[in-house]
Amino acid sequence: MGQAFIVTKEHRRFIEFANAVRKERTIGICHGDAGVGKTQSARRYANWDTLEPYIDEWGPRSDADDAFYALANRSRTVFYTPEVLPRPKELVREIGHWQIKVDICVEEHQRTIGNVTGQRSHKNSFVELLIIDEAERLTPMALELLRDQHDRTHLAIILVGMPGIDQRFRHYPQLYSRLGFSHHYRALGRDELLLVLDRHWKRIGRTLDPEDFTDAQAIAAIERITRGNFRLLERLFPQIARILKINQLEAITDDVVEAAASILVIGEPSQV
Repeated sequence: MGQAFIVTKEHRRFIEFANAVRKERTIGICHGDAGVGKTQSARRYANWDTLEPYIDEWGPRSDADDAFYALANRSRTVFYTPEVLPRPKELVREIGHWQIKVDICVEEHQRTIGNVTGQRSHKNSFVELLIIDEAERLTPMALELLRDQHDRTHLAIILVGMPGIDQRFRHYPQLYSRLGFSHHYRALGRDELLLVLDRHWKRIGRTLDPEDFTDAQAIAAIERITRGNFRLLERLFPQIARILKINQLEAITDDVVEAAASILVIGEPSQV
């Protein structure tokens, strides 16, 4: 992802939600508009930006592996994004593939600290939580297979999707009756928006002062255009930097923001 992760109030709320689902070994739903940060929070919680490349490439043993083993031990979470129209058996096979690899990492860490005895089986997997992004893609059969896996292994599951996904699951009584928690992931609030904007200002060599009239106008324009949508902010600022450079401008004004926004295809927040 490249840029430093910003811990927002919504991310902290997601952590509390995920911890509750994990502790109760239940199924939870996280829903919110596109671009508000659901996927980033979920990947951060699972440490997936670090773990996925490591366990996907899987090479010869080295001293650096211990750090990954320890991270997997702390996480004990698999993050998975299904394909469009996923085949149920393939989906279960792929999830099992990632689960086994995380299990191996955790087991190696436990062996290092002397906590592993005997052989690990599928039913006592070290993985405690499965997070599935883009859950709208799951077919009824895939949902039934996941529900069955949850019943058999008590694996906690979080389904991440767009608003309305909770209503969709009402049509699957066997699954819906097992839902323990629902979390609405919201857009950035005013204070958090200022925090994010401050970092963006610094990233392009500027200093943000909300009390300054020019900056205040720019902030108001960004707030109106993005409505606190994290993904739109990430798309908008490269264009702002580009316009500043091309026109040799020093200040980020509302006109600069409007010009940057005109380059982008911006719909309603639920469509970005």
